[in-house]
Amino acid sequence: MLRKDMHEENRLGWNLATEAHNSHKADQAGFFRNGGSTLYPEEIALLGDLSGKSLVHLQCNAGQDSLSLVRLGATVTGVDISDTAVEFARRLSDESGLPATFVRSDVYDWLDEAGRSGEQYDIAFSSYGALIWLSDIRLWARGVASVIRPGGNLVVMEFHPFAMVFSDDWRPAYNYFDGTVGTHFETGVGDYVAMSGEVLAPSGYLEGVQNFVNPHRSHEFNWSIGEILTALAEAGLKLKSFHEYPYMNGAKLFEGMQGDADGRFYPPETMPSIPLMYGLVAEKV
Repeated sequence: MLRKDMHEENRLGWNLATEAHNSHKADQAGFFRNGGSTLYPEEIALLGDLSGKSLVHLQCNAGQDSLSLVRLGATVTGVDISDTAVEFARRLSDESGLPATFVRSDVYDWLDEAGRSGEQYDIAFSSYGALIWLSDIRLWARGVASVIRPGGNLVVMEFHPFAMVFSDDWRPAYNYFDGTVGTHFETGVGDYVAMSGEVLAPSGYLEGVQNFVNPHRSHEFNWSIGEILTALAEAGLKLKSFHEYPYMNGAKLFEGMQGDADGRFYPPETMPSIPLMYGLVAEKV
């Protein structure tokens, strides 16, 4: 069931969180003008050659990855629910000289309108902490399928829902099968850029906002891998590849995580290897 009331509370939280996140990043426009990119090898490999491709980046946040996709040759439309994120993305696009279109909308509203108007894209892309904000995974999958042209792909690079059962200190605390009910918090999105440090601020890390606490409630929906894959199949998307990874790119979300030189974070050495991230490609048939 679609929960637009909860989406609205999440929007308010993301507006404030986006300001906190960007407060830690120095001269992002200059970083992009000088050839910078915020993408990781895993999503680049799944996306393939983007030259001349049309791409919609769903829940694009403040546009950094979207503009990195432009640099790879795609014509990019970014969609996000946060007013602050879209305003920043538009400004960053202008100042960096990387042209992209950014739309402020709840992703469900945008998918409905784009589907009705016949918009078609070669690729739909969703990445890093996007699916957990979706209150109806089947409706989302049908909407995504409606805007991909036949033979086009949905590409997802996401944090693994299994990892979301843990609290910050690695204690099992949340349900894996949680999507239809959701988990609800009195505080909104936190400052994960401050938690992760320089790896999420490749343009240079600034102290920025300190001790950020989001006053808005947040609502997350942890869809299982089975629920996600079934939703895609029911929507007419054929799975081409599925990969699981024992690390998180750019996200130090739990205590004691160990980072490497490539910006990947692993569990503490005392823990076994577990899936922390996954990537998939599904084709519109």
